[in-house]
Amino acid sequence: MSKTAARLALLCAVVGLGASVVAVYVHYHLLYDPLYTSFCDVNATVSCTDVYKSRFSTVWGMPVAVFSAIWFVLAALLSIGGLVARPSVRESIPGYLFTLSTFALAAALYLAYVSTFILQTYCPVCLVMDAAVIGLFVISGAATSYPMTTVPRRALGDLRVLAASPLAVTVTVLFAASAASTLAFFPREAPGEGAGTAPAVSAEQQSELERFMATAPRIPLIVPNEGAKVLIVKFNDFQCPACSHSYLAYKPILAKFEAQSPGAVRMVLMDYPLNTTCNPASSMVHPAACDAAVAVRLARSRNRGEAMEEWLYTHQPSMTAASVREAARTVGGVTDFEEKYASTLALVRSDVALGNQLGIRSTPTFFINGVKVEGEMAPQYFDQAIAYELQKATTK
Repeated sequence: MSKTAARLALLCAVVGLGASVVAVYVHYHLLYDPLYTSFCDVNATVSCTDVYKSRFSTVWGMPVAVFSAIWFVLAALLSIGGLVARPSVRESIPGYLFTLSTFALAAALYLAYVSTFILQTYCPVCLVMDAAVIGLFVISGAATSYPMTTVPRRALGDLRVLAASPLAVTVTVLFAASAASTLAFFPREAPGEGAGTAPAVSAEQQSELERFMATAPRIPLIVPNEGAKVLIVKFNDFQCPACSHSYLAYKPILAKFEAQSPGAVRMVLMDYPLNTTCNPASSMVHPAACDAAVAVRLARSRNRGEAMEEWLYTHQPSMTAASVREAARTVGGVTDFEEKYASTLALVRSDVALGNQLGIRSTPTFFINGVKVEGEMAPQYFDQAIAYELQKATTK
C-alpha cells in the first residue's frame, strides 16, 4: 500500500470516527437529556433526532453509531499499519481494508435505503459516515493489487508477524479491550422503551424538566380542554415516522393517566401533513399524508378513528394514496371517501393554518398546557411532564 493511499485511508477513517462520536453524543443526549435539541435538526426532512429515535438506530439496545466508531478505529489502525508496518504487511493491508469496507458499505447502503424510503428523513452526520465508508472502499479497492482469494492466507501470515511484535500485540489488546468495554458498559436503550414504557428518571433530570416546564413560555391555544387539567395538542402527520413512534410510545402513558385520573389529561390531534396538496407552506415530503388525514377524520365519524390511526402508523413504509383509501374502506368503514374528500380536506387545511400561525416547522410538535415541544420527548420525560402539570393544577 502506498503511503499516499494509506494517508487518504487514514483521513477517511478519522473523519468517519469523528462523525460516529458526534452521532453517539447526540443519540445519548436524546435519550437522557429532556431538554436536548440536536444541532442537525433542520426541518422535517433533515433531522438527526427523527433518525436516532427510529427503531433502525439501535442494535440490541446499542446505538448503531457505537459500532460505527469501533469499526472506524479498526480502519484507522489498519491505515496506520499501511504507513509504518513492514513492506510485506503493508502490501496486504489494502485487501483487509477492502474486505471490511465491503461489509460496511452493505450496512451503509441498507441504512441509506431506510432513511430514503422508510423514514424519508436524512441525518447529516450519518451522511458523513457514509461518505467516509465509500472513500475507504474506493481507496482500498484501488490500492489492492492481489487476488482477494489470497486474503485468508495473507492474514494468517500477518498474524504471525503481529504476534512477534510487542507493540502490535499491545495495540491489538488495547483495541479489543476498549471495544469490549464500550459494548459492555455503554448505556443501552431499555428493552421496550421504544414501545412506550417510561423508565425512571434521576432527580437531576426531573429537576431540569420541571425547571423547563416552569420557565417556558405558554402559548394560548384555541382548543377547548373540556375540563382536563392537562391539555396536550399534537400537530401530526400520519406518514411521519416520528409521529408513529411517539404515538406508540405515549399510548400506554396516556392510558395510565386516564386510569388514574379519568378525564384529567386530554390529547388533541391536529393535522399538519407535510404535503403541498393541503399544506402549501411545506414541501412534498409525504405523498399520502393529506389522504391519511382525511381518512382518519372520516373514520372518526364512524367510531373507527383509533383503528384507522393504528393502521396508518403501522403501515407507513408501504403507504400510498391508493392504499390509504382502501384502508379507509376496510378499516375505517368509510364508503363515501370521494364524496367527502374536498369538504374534509378543508378541515385539514384549517388545522394547517393554525399550525402555521404557531410556527410549526416539523412533526410531531406538541403543546403541553401551552408549552411548545418540538419533536418527540423520550417517554419518561413525557410522563414526567404530564405528572408535573397535574401536580401543578392540583396545588393551585
